[in-house]
Amino acid sequence: MKAVVIPQYGGPEVLRFVEDQPEPVPGPDEVVLHVHVAGINHLDLTVRKGIPTSKLTLPHIPGADVAGEVAKLGSDVSGFEPGDRVVANPGLSCGRCEFCLAGEDSLCKDYKILGEHVPGTYAEYVVVPARNLLPIPVDMEWTTAAAAPLAFMTAWRLLVTRAAVRPGEDVLILGASSGVSTAAIQIAKLAGCTVYTTSSSDAKLKRAKELGADVLVNYKEMPWGKAVWELTGKRGVDVVLDHVGEATFKDSLRALRKGGRLVIPGGTTGTLPQIDLRYLWWRQLSVLGSTMANQREFEAVMKLVFMGRLKPIVDRVFPLREAAAAHAYLEKGEQFGKVVLSVP
Repeated sequence: MKAVVIPQYGGPEVLRFVEDQPEPVPGPDEVVLHVHVAGINHLDLTVRKGIPTSKLTLPHIPGADVAGEVAKLGSDVSGFEPGDRVVANPGLSCGRCEFCLAGEDSLCKDYKILGEHVPGTYAEYVVVPARNLLPIPVDMEWTTAAAAPLAFMTAWRLLVTRAAVRPGEDVLILGASSGVSTAAIQIAKLAGCTVYTTSSSDAKLKRAKELGADVLVNYKEMPWGKAVWELTGKRGVDVVLDHVGEATFKDSLRALRKGGRLVIPGGTTGTLPQIDLRYLWWRQLSVLGSTMANQREFEAVMKLVFMGRLKPIVDRVFPLREAAAAHAYLEKGEQFGKVVLSVP
């Protein structure tokens, strides 16, 4: 089958389009999907560069998000037929440990993510547990479906489950244009919050406003931390969603009101920030980490996507063989929303 592989770690140029990858074979409870569109996430860039604690067998197929058709069924699979249009939860759990039995899949002792720990979606075919699949509406475009899973399930768990946002709260979402941010803006607005967001581009801020953002901060004109502090009357916001990491962590804490919550799904600028613990305990702040979501949360947020109440934003579509160019484009940070790959 055709696929894009990582033969060695490095920049976008290491990605290789090949036509001789073996097709995956489903296990008893698995399904092979014929991939139509694969979404690109910052996770894919991290996998390509190399994760020190990861022991992947190279060459490796990256990619977590996928929308496609059922191609083959495992012997124990029921409820799906070849040709069914589906989208997949990219989080893989054992189903047996204490966390899985409690319904907390993403805390699984053996948790994995498509494209990070096992072969992913930059290919004509990918194998996925049948329990991870959801049928998609017949009128939904493949690109829209593929842009939703990782970004929306991550943002939903961050804001709804971990931060437990409530109507009337002020929520600050850093970096308005990322996939997680465009999802989070909509989710926070749907929850009845006042949404603050940041960018260095007025054009991106304008688009964020169209998604529901209420207060727009261009940090080229004023440091965003100072702007948020003044705009809230020196109170601070109730919740900050920070996926930037080391470069913004200190200011994210300072932007919180007393008793505020900082939620963190990643750190694209680094993972070792400095912190003054006195600030945490005196202001009674909460720092909450989160990875992906459980199946229940995935189904809840995807239902809202299918209903059109939440809308994945697709910035640009690249053909599969141009995955290297797509990675380079995403690394420049010029996109608004998700970048996806169309698979022949």
